[in-house]
Amino acid sequence: MHAPRELTLRALVLGGILAVLLGAANAYLGLFAGMTVSACIPSAVISMGVLRLLGHAGIGENTMVMTQGSAGEALAAAAIFTLPALVLLGVWDDFPYLWVTAIAGIGGLLGVLLTIPLRRALIVEQDLKFPEGTAVAEVLRVGERAGGGLRMLAGAGVLGALTKFAETGLQLWPGTAQLAGFVGRGIAYFGTNLSPALLGIGYIVGLNIASLVFIGSLISWTLAIPAYAAWFLPGDPAFAGTADLGAADLAYAIWTKKIRYLGVGAMLVGGLWALVSIRSSLLSGVKSGLAQFRQSRGQVADPRERDLPMPWVLAGIAACVLPIHLLYVQIVGHHGIAAAMAVTMLVAGFLFSSVAAYMAGLVGSSNNPISGVTMATMLLASLLLLGLLGADSEQGPAAAIMIGAVVCCAASLGGDLLQDLKTGQLVGATPWKQQLALGAGVLVSVFVMAPILNLLLHAYGIGTPTPGHPKPLVAPQATLMASVAEGVFHGGLPWGMVGAGAAIGVGIILVDEWLRRRGASFRAPVLAVAVGIYLPLEVDTPIFLGGLIAWAVQRRLRRADTGAGAGTLFAAGLITGEALAGILLAIPIVVTGSTDLLALPAAWRPGPLAGLAALALAATLLHRAAVRPDH
Repeated sequence: MHAPRELTLRALVLGGILAVLLGAANAYLGLFAGMTVSACIPSAVISMGVLRLLGHAGIGENTMVMTQGSAGEALAAAAIFTLPALVLLGVWDDFPYLWVTAIAGIGGLLGVLLTIPLRRALIVEQDLKFPEGTAVAEVLRVGERAGGGLRMLAGAGVLGALTKFAETGLQLWPGTAQLAGFVGRGIAYFGTNLSPALLGIGYIVGLNIASLVFIGSLISWTLAIPAYAAWFLPGDPAFAGTADLGAADLAYAIWTKKIRYLGVGAMLVGGLWALVSIRSSLLSGVKSGLAQFRQSRGQVADPRERDLPMPWVLAGIAACVLPIHLLYVQIVGHHGIAAAMAVTMLVAGFLFSSVAAYMAGLVGSSNNPISGVTMATMLLASLLLLGLLGADSEQGPAAAIMIGAVVCCAASLGGDLLQDLKTGQLVGATPWKQQLALGAGVLVSVFVMAPILNLLLHAYGIGTPTPGHPKPLVAPQATLMASVAEGVFHGGLPWGMVGAGAAIGVGIILVDEWLRRRGASFRAPVLAVAVGIYLPLEVDTPIFLGGLIAWAVQRRLRRADTGAGAGTLFAAGLITGEALAGILLAIPIVVTGSTDLLALPAAWRPGPLAGLAALALAATLLHRAAVRPDH
């Protein structure tokens, strides 16, 4: 009996293409919304549809394509969470190709290598759930329905792309519908982004997470901002010259300069709590994983249970650390300090890759608190470098972000690898082949990461509004990283707001622990609320709407729409279509330098009501697809 085909040339080619496309889509999505979603299900469905056309496709090849394709999404998430901070700090004018490629590539490969020893501990011995990995296994098992699934994905992708084209290309409506006004000395504000992609995100993450993110925004926009406007704004020198601003603009100014730092404090507490809450299981997993390093090579009864040989893994880790050390020397100009940075990076990389792998087993990759643990890493690195370089160091903030960037890439890929390996365990794939496939996905997608980031930067702007880009991509995590690193070294960080946010985070943790002890089905992970506090309300409103649709579908079907569910595929299509359209629209904007190249005359634009109608149509079709009886 022949072994099933797995790591074939056509699987590697298709997986590489998907890694690039889905990585690009998630780069846009993460900068736009501050959240990314797992690319595993879209990768699996596309793989089954394409390989079926080529003939003789099996579950082994589809698993390898899915594994490689998901690498682009994981790497993009890590890159956009950290690297734009260097542009925001003025360290880079744009994204230099060699630096981005080296940081993301080495960090991603380190994440793969550092978590290989954890496979047996977390997947075999502890048998964690890995919800997305389990769902993808179901998708692969029902591969005979791939044609219908691919059509569903493509149809939703066209809808998402057309909506984005109407908004950004033709400019038929603005990206946001909002209402704001002064109430006494306070401000009342409500708004929603008109993006179907955000609707899809909310559907995929579900009502629990979507509602927590929305609650976080309500804390900022319906409590903190009105309170600050009423009680603290008069006499605050930070808001000199804002007397003529309208209610919406003033609300955004208060959020930008003050209130979003509540989210910083909550994220810091959440990242540290992620470590504390899983400390016992994590230590057990790490010990079991390290034991694999001491095993003799090849002593595995079942060949399909083999990981990459541990001597290769150790050699790969060593090969990654040296170039990172040399990169750090270029920043700080001192081999000793660069060595301390490299050691910090390696220790934090292993620790947080392990955390990410364990958390992926508990809550899935899309809900993994990568940004929270990266923030904790960067804060600790900032304090270390503050002692080594001094408070007057110009290189300090950049050096801290460089450590955080590599660790973030490692953690993101570590969680993604374990999720994919769980899928492989359920469908009978070979671990070492999956590990090679994910490494190949990193190497392919990293070479296009800098061009994609530069395209988005020059077309839309990132983080800070400018006359040329008045509505830039928000990049919330990267903006946060830049603010904290700069604040630690040079002051200006509103520590009172950070402390208040930390107190809010502690309160949320206490609520979550109370819910856990009561056995409640609804939980309150602190990082979900923290992300909501840090994001604009307009972004979180459609995410909440998507979560409500998922809840309505679950009640209608009496089960969650996971795995091969048509609603999940439709939501993934909305996300992918809109994101890819956003990237394609960026090309003529960059080439011509004009954002109005395709815009219709102002008299022909129906305005935000048309955008609301388009969002309502997407919501209706999403619900209809999810409850359709023949899916």
